[in-house]
Amino acid sequence: MNNRYEIVVYWSSQDECFLAEVPELPSLITDGQTRQEALGNAEELIDAYIVTARREAWPLPEAKGRMAFA
Repeated sequence: MNNRYEIVVYWSSQDECFLAEVPELPSLITDGQTRQEALGNAEELIDAYIVTARREAWPLPEAKGRMAFA
């Protein structure tokens, strides 16, 4: 799916990997050994969240469309 939710990707020294958070969707955070892997994992989670939200009739916040890399 093509989503427009903000994804914030940053290095975590504590976890020794890149973390990707989606601030607009509750508790959506994932990791990866590279920025690209963390970003891809986040995109997959967003897609799964959207599918579940539609199936369960959860409200979806409007995507703001920003993306940031740290």
